[in-house]
Amino acid sequence: MAPSNYKLNLYRGDSASWTFKFWKDDAKTQPVDLTNAVIEAEIREKPSGTTIISLDCVLTSQNVVDVKLTPAHWLKGIPEKGVWDMQVTLPDGTVYSPLAGAVTVTLDVTDS
Repeated sequence: MAPSNYKLNLYRGDSASWTFKFWKDDAKTQPVDLTNAVIEAEIREKPSGTTIISLDCVLTSQNVVDVKLTPAHWLKGIPEKGVWDMQVTLPDGTVYSPLAGAVTVTLDVTDS
């Protein structure tokens, strides 16, 4: 299954955070159980690109993942245009990517 499209619109140098809830069904009555899963998210300049920005992912309940971008991530060189995705590895070894999309950075004025 292809990942759902979620575009990240960032403002250079600023912190950002997102909360994602994952469900098994369209009615959102059956949560996906991500307990003990490894959850990773990266920004790159292109798929298989060499610039890798690993975002902070924290499972806050069985189906809720908080993703954070901090000022320290900007020091690693987030590209002005790029791509990102989230990858989940379940305890049984199943791997899937629930989210992916474009990354667009608006250049800042203050402290640029």
